[in-house]
Amino acid sequence: MTRTTRPRTARPRTARPRTTRRSAVVAPAALLLLLSAAVPASATPSTAARHLEGTLPSGATYVIDTPDDWNGTVLLFSHGYRPEGSPNPAVNASDEPTKKLLLKEGYALVGSSYATTGWSVEQAVPDQLAALDTFRGEVGEARRTLAWGQSLGGLVTTTIAERHPARIDGSLSLCGLVHGSVANWNSTLDATFALRTLLAPDSGDGSIRLTGFKDAADAAVSAKRLGEKLGTAQNSTDGRARIALAAALHDIPGWNDPATPRPAPDDYPAQQANQYAAVRGLVAQPGFAWREEAERRAGGNMSWNTGVDYAAMLARSAHHKEVKALYKAAGLSLRSDLRDLARAPRVSAEPRAVRYMADHAAPSGRLSKPQLAVHTTGDALVPVEVESAYRQAVTAAGRAPLLRQAYTENAGHCTFSPAEQLAAVHTIDHRTTTGHWSDTSPAALNSRARQADPTTAARYATYRPGPYPRPFQGAPHELSR
Repeated sequence: MTRTTRPRTARPRTARPRTTRRSAVVAPAALLLLLSAAVPASATPSTAARHLEGTLPSGATYVIDTPDDWNGTVLLFSHGYRPEGSPNPAVNASDEPTKKLLLKEGYALVGSSYATTGWSVEQAVPDQLAALDTFRGEVGEARRTLAWGQSLGGLVTTTIAERHPARIDGSLSLCGLVHGSVANWNSTLDATFALRTLLAPDSGDGSIRLTGFKDAADAAVSAKRLGEKLGTAQNSTDGRARIALAAALHDIPGWNDPATPRPAPDDYPAQQANQYAAVRGLVAQPGFAWREEAERRAGGNMSWNTGVDYAAMLARSAHHKEVKALYKAAGLSLRSDLRDLARAPRVSAEPRAVRYMADHAAPSGRLSKPQLAVHTTGDALVPVEVESAYRQAVTAAGRAPLLRQAYTENAGHCTFSPAEQLAAVHTIDHRTTTGHWSDTSPAALNSRARQADPTTAARYATYRPGPYPRPFQGAPHELSR
């Protein structure tokens, strides 16, 4: 188990960092002046561009980049999910073009790898804070610290914002899982449960397991079997309607790949085809392989659907019209299938696993520093409706003035242009500098985006997501049974 306490000293006990300098040679007189006077910790200590790499006490690596003329603000970047066993390098920005623009504007950048891959929020938060300590020790005290992150990194960022507000001045979540771990895994279960019940009704013998896997191989077998049923179902009108129902329960949009044309609002067959591609991805990775790793980390199954009314969930879904139309075209009874879902044996959670996820990665909404959240409207992996769940939590906590949310009209997960990201950084930077929000309308954000980088897209749009199917803001009643 990785230690979760951050280093007590400004300079963690690490291997000496590798450093490269891209500055001119210091004049002798200036060098004597530097040697004769200590630089205060609160001052920007150097304007020389540097690249630093090293290892944190947990074993995670870190990377720091400073520009030639540091503006005094450091950006702490939290990266997204990396499957178990995949490469795990430290990164300090979302992509290379955005990184170059941020450095050009004078921002310093820092980020860690996290000590582990997988659902690593428990390890990521202390590792990110340790990376900040390392920045302070190697570079100096920042005037402002902004946390930002993508996908799972958006959840890490929000966790830091809520639980360690003294360490940052503001936060930016990009395509973040701000609904939290418990809600995320519940929503994934809803989709796989519907698929198994409707496409493989003979799997009650345990041939397709949805939770409680013995190991990764066991999860892979279940994924393969459900994937085969899914492929067969896509070849019939009945199967396509049922796949659309499962997609609607997870709020998978009908346009989720920027490489495909956007279907017309009433082109339900095209929307379903796009959903099918996303559902195949869900079965191949999050629904089984990623879940198995998360369950192993949590000590059991953290998801349940006991007491869930899927008919009511479908009625609230943004895709209920599509589902009704496809069922009607197939001559299939939607009411009958919903009744089958209601009657199917349900899945119960293990309390200790839910508590693990709630303890480490379930946002409460109790912000004390400003946050800007940005999401694409066509995200299949982390549906845009998660923003409704977090807005609800922040409002219930009485912190609504601290949150702003914005949306880009595009398909895909975290498919933001450098211009759109720069506009978001400038917006939260302005809020922390001045103490008040500037104009966060789509027009204003697009204007900032075009000014920051006129070569890439600016697609902020007016949008309000529907309700998230199953938000989680406390212990479920099932735990007390």
